[in-house]
Amino acid sequence: MRRREFLTLSLGSAALLNGATWPVLAQMPASTTPKRIYRITYRGRTAVEEGFDDYLAANGASVEFIERDADRDTARLPGFIEEIRALKPDLVYTWGTPVTLGIAGRYDAEDKAKYITERPIVFALVSAPVQAGIVRSTQHPGRNVTGAVHVVPTETQLRAMESYLPFKKIGVMYTPTEQNSVSIVEELEALQGKLGFELIARTFKMVEGRPSAEGIPELVSEIKAAGADWLYLLPDTFLGTQYKIVVPAALTQKLPTFGAAELAIREGGALVALVARYYSVGQLAASKALKILQEGIPPEDLPIETLKRFSLIINMKVAKELDLYPPIEMLNYAEVLTG
Repeated sequence: MRRREFLTLSLGSAALLNGATWPVLAQMPASTTPKRIYRITYRGRTAVEEGFDDYLAANGASVEFIERDADRDTARLPGFIEEIRALKPDLVYTWGTPVTLGIAGRYDAEDKAKYITERPIVFALVSAPVQAGIVRSTQHPGRNVTGAVHVVPTETQLRAMESYLPFKKIGVMYTPTEQNSVSIVEELEALQGKLGFELIARTFKMVEGRPSAEGIPELVSEIKAAGADWLYLLPDTFLGTQYKIVVPAALTQKLPTFGAAELAIREGGALVALVARYYSVGQLAASKALKILQEGIPPEDLPIETLKRFSLIINMKVAKELDLYPPIEMLNYAEVLTG
C-alpha cells in the first residue's frame, strides 16, 4: 500500500477530512401538537444527540423527547418496549447496535411480537446494519427502521493506518456475541490477502453471557507479543466502554492504537483515528427523522446512509509518548490534538 493510495480513497477533495455540516432545510411551520420522540441511549447523552437536537431545532421542528438510557444494560430494553407500546410515540430513536437490535429485532426474527415493528425507528451509531441483521439492505430497508451509519469503510481506515505507520500485523479485541463486531472481524480477515497483513484477533472474556473487563491488559500484552504493529480499536460497543483500560495497557506495551470511532481518540486517548464525527452522524439521523415526521415518508423507503466526509485526528501527546510522529504531510489535513 502507498500513502497516495489512501489519500485518493479518502480525500477526493480537501474537504473530505473536515467535519461535515448538514445544510439547514427550509424551516417548516411548527405543528400545534409537538411530535413525540422516544429516545433510547446506551451510555447517556453524547455528541450524536447534540447534533440530532440542533438539526431539528434549526429546521423548526416541534418535538418533545421521552428520554431513556439503557446505562449499558440491554436487560432494560424489554421494559422500554412496553413503555413505547403504552405511550405510542411518533418515532423511536435508538443508539448503537445492541439497543437497535433489542428494540427493533432482526428483520428475520421468528417472534416479531417481542419487538417494535409498527412505529418508525431511526438509529444512530450502528456500524453494520445489514451484517447485524437489522435490515436486508441499506438502500431499501424494507421495514420500520432507517438511520445513520457512523463508521468509515474498513479498508479506508487500514489505508490511513498504513499511511501513518506501515504494518505487517494488526491486533483487534472484540465481543464474540456482538454481531456487528464479528462482521467487522470477518471483513478484516477477508482483507488480509488483498492488503498483505496478518490479523491477530482476540475476544473479551465472557461472564454469564456478557463481556468482562477482566484480563484486558493481558490480552493487549498477548497481542503485542504476537507481533502486532497496531491495535485497531474497532467499533465494538463494549470496547467503547473500556478505552480507559485498553489504551493505557497498549501504551505500556508501546503499541500504537487506531480508533474507528471519535470517542476512541477524544476520550479514549488513541494515537490516531479516522472517523465520521458523532455530531454530524446525529445530524444525518435527524434528517431521516424529519422526513418521517414532517414529510410522512415511511422509514422502509429511506436509505440508510453514512457520511461522505471523514476526519483524520492525531493525538500528539500520545505520539510523543510513543516517539511515533506522523508524516509531515499528514499534518496538512489532519486535526491535531495537543491537550
